[in-house]
Order: sequence, then structure tokens, then C-alpha cells
Amino acid sequence: MDLRHLGHTGLRVSRLGLGTLTWAREIDERGAAELLRAFWEAGGTLLDTADVYADGGAELLIGRLLDGLVPREDLVIATKAGSVPDPDRRFDTSRGHLLGALDASLRRLGTDHVDLWQVHAFDPHTPLEETLQAVDAAVSSGRARYAGVSNFCGWQLAKAATWQLAVPGAATRLASTQMEYSLLQRGVEREVLPAARNLGIGLLPSSPLGRGVLTGKYRDGARPADSRGADEVLAPFVAPYLDETAGRVVDAVAIAADGLAVTPAQVALAWVRDRPGVVAPLIGVRTVRQLDEALSVEGLSLPDEIRRALDDVSAPVHHYPDQDWSSL
Repeated sequence: MDLRHLGHTGLRVSRLGLGTLTWAREIDERGAAELLRAFWEAGGTLLDTADVYADGGAELLIGRLLDGLVPREDLVIATKAGSVPDPDRRFDTSRGHLLGALDASLRRLGTDHVDLWQVHAFDPHTPLEETLQAVDAAVSSGRARYAGVSNFCGWQLAKAATWQLAVPGAATRLASTQMEYSLLQRGVEREVLPAARNLGIGLLPSSPLGRGVLTGKYRDGARPADSRGADEVLAPFVAPYLDETAGRVVDAVAIAADGLAVTPAQVALAWVRDRPGVVAPLIGVRTVRQLDEALSVEGLSLPDEIRRALDDVSAPVHHYPDQDWSSL
């Protein structure tokens, strides 16, 4: 698998990343081992997790798998901190919480450092400079090699990145931002992606298959028994992408897939992988078969006419202030 630089850094990662949101919850150790080995054997390097995935269980599982299954040095391990299981305060990016969470992640992972440490979300109750000082402390101590953010809107990302660049002694330049991005969710194109590209920050798209909807499994109202849409807990996660507008995009993806003799998932994944500013979409798969389907995208490039058609059918409605008013 080809490698790409993560933003304006020397860190290179595989063009697809393997997500672990459901590890130790829906996927047991045996299933995770099969996925990780297949991903590694295909040249995949970027493994994405978070301290709250399965309440730390995903990191624990990864730590066990690193003990003999896959060489630690062959992986770029990315984890996140800042989410908390508190209904009154969903995020805590204070210095104490973040650095304590990082130490706990390292213990679970069984490693002395993570390659990419990400602030999971913006915390309005903590001064941003305190959060970024914690990031600097993590990197300067060697516990994290690179740093990024996740779920920051455009102004939050720009403020964080420019603070790091402008403040004397702030040594850590943000390498990445992780955001949901797919043919069904192009909101990052409004402000986040332009800011990231201008500041040299790489985008790591999550849910690149539109929470599974772009695979076509829900066409004509279908709800496969083994799908998230049929799961009582996860159905609300999928529901926003099952409307009429999304249906038109899914139909267009299916038509493109038929014409190219590939699957809708491969078309949707290739589209987001090759968007300007994107470094590596993060795929969440349950089986090796699904992983193989995603990995086969490595050799797929969408023809320009198909890419333009998909751009058009999925185009978000952006007007002021995005429209070029100087030409009016």
C-alpha cells in the first residue's frame, strides 16, 4: 500500500487506516487479530483507536495483539483523549485529564509512546491554550510523537493551529484533524478542509462509507439483520443518512459501481481517498472479507467523468459566505 505524509510532517501513513471503534465490543480478540494481520500483510500501517472505545477495551485488545502478532515498529498507532463518560460534561481537555488519560492509554497499549495523539473534541470549558500546552508536554516528553485534533470545527482548528505556530515555546505543530467525511457528509468542505489545507494539516476521514449507507445495503428500505441499521442501539446513528437526498447519492454510487464492475463501497471509498487534503480514510470493518474489499481500492482510480458526476449529485448547498461574491 502506498504511503502519504501526514500534513506537513515527516510521518508517513498508509492511504487507508484501520479503525477500532467496535473492537472489544462487537469484535472479539480473535476477529481483531485476523483483521490486524490482514491489514498489516497488505501494507497497512495506520491503526486508529481512542481511550473511550469499549471503555478502554479496544486499547487493551491492541496491546495484547502487539505482543507477537504484529511488530510494534510496523504500525502507526493513533489514539485520542478528551472524551469523558459524564452526561453533564462530555469532554474534558484540561491538562490533568489529558496527560492522565495518555498515561493510561500507554499502559493499556503496552507501549512507551503513541505515534499520533489526538484531542478527541473541543472543550468549551477549558482554555484552548491549556489543552495545547498539554499536547506540547506529551510530545516533548516522548510519550507522543505527533499530535492532532478531532471533531474541531473550522475556527477551532484554525485557532489551535495558529496558536501552536505563533506562541513562543509551542513546539508541536498539529499534524492532523479527524472528521467525518463521505459522499453523504461533505460538511468539512465548508471551513474545516480549507483551513486544514492552508495550515498544512492532514485530514483523516472517519465514516468514509457514510456510516455504511454507501455500501447500498439499505437501498429500498432494507435493514439487514447484521447491520447497524437493524441494531436498536446503533440504528439512530445510521438514520440521518437514510433520507431521500441520501438515496439519490446511493443510487448514483451504485450506477457508477456497475459501470466499473466494482462494488459501491469501493467507489465511495476511492472518491473520499482521492479528495484534496485527505491523507487516509479510516475504515471500520467487521470481517476480513469486508477488509479485503476496502483494501482492493488501492488499485482503483475513478474516471474523471464519474468523479464529477458524484461531486454533482452529492454537492452540499453552500452559499454566503462561501460563494465568490466578488464576481457578482
